[in-house]
Amino acid sequence: MSVKLKYISKRLLICAAAAELLLLLMTGYIWLVSLERSAGPILAAFFTLAVFLVNLLGFRLVVRPYRETKTIYEQFAMGHVLNDLFDVRYPYTPENEQAIRKFNEMIDRSNLVNVSKKQAEYLALQNQINPHFLYNTLEGIRSEALIAGLDSVAEMTEALATFFRYTISQVENLVPLEDELANIENYYYIQQFRFGDKLALSIEYDCDEDASELDILQYRLPKLTLQPIVENSIYHGIERKIGKGHLTIRIGASDSRLRIRVSDDGLGMAEDKLHQLNEKLKSLFLDAVEGESSRQGGIAMVNVNNRIKLLFGEEYGICVYSHEGAGTDVLINLPLVQE
Repeated sequence: MSVKLKYISKRLLICAAAAELLLLLMTGYIWLVSLERSAGPILAAFFTLAVFLVNLLGFRLVVRPYRETKTIYEQFAMGHVLNDLFDVRYPYTPENEQAIRKFNEMIDRSNLVNVSKKQAEYLALQNQINPHFLYNTLEGIRSEALIAGLDSVAEMTEALATFFRYTISQVENLVPLEDELANIENYYYIQQFRFGDKLALSIEYDCDEDASELDILQYRLPKLTLQPIVENSIYHGIERKIGKGHLTIRIGASDSRLRIRVSDDGLGMAEDKLHQLNEKLKSLFLDAVEGESSRQGGIAMVNVNNRIKLLFGEEYGICVYSHEGAGTDVLINLPLVQE
């Protein structure tokens, strides 16, 4: 059996095409016969109009709904939508609708979020390290450094312990923005030991009368949302740049959204790579995180994007803007969540 004929939709398409061809042949034959009779053209015109109305009705009742449902299935298969699959307006059959509903009931989305959360936590360390062993070891190094008078080593060790504690501690999915920014500032402090004055960080707020800086800091977002973005900006943008690099985090809140823009003036991205990344960020991939970002030791941007979409919906997530040689902007769209 041909691969195309394996699918019922293909068979229906062939049958519909054959029926349409038959109608056209019949119409042509009626016109041919009618032209030989004086009263024939009126009957032929009436038959032609009837065929046209049948085709129009078939297009509106069958073809258009079929295309809409087919498009939703295609978008789901490519990872672009999830919820739309369960809200199809025109199911193929009652059995198909029941199967989709059953599938929706079987999906444990909270479990998907937790799995993604664990990936984010443990990919930051590249392996599963016992937290208490890590804290105790770093505290021991810090104590030895203080005894030896190596204050800078002690400070760096303390900052590293604080960063790891925040990264792998067991907490709820959502944390205040204030905590996320504190973790970023601590991460920046650690990076300064390596980059020194080459790296500059600034945090800016777009406040209005309805939302002050203090109000914005209380909005909640998925834990470890900002760190992978900042890490990518440093290692893929600023590190390879000649001269000083600037990293800016701009935060603003509207009536319905929290917008965070992470900007760097690094090397930027080529247009084809930017397109590939944004296409991937438009989709919802539930597979294990792989790729260059995870191999480089950061938490994958795609993983963070997946967590945002799973928690809040597909209209939220990450989008990247970049020009080669002119830096990169990463825009994070989140809902306004206060509790």
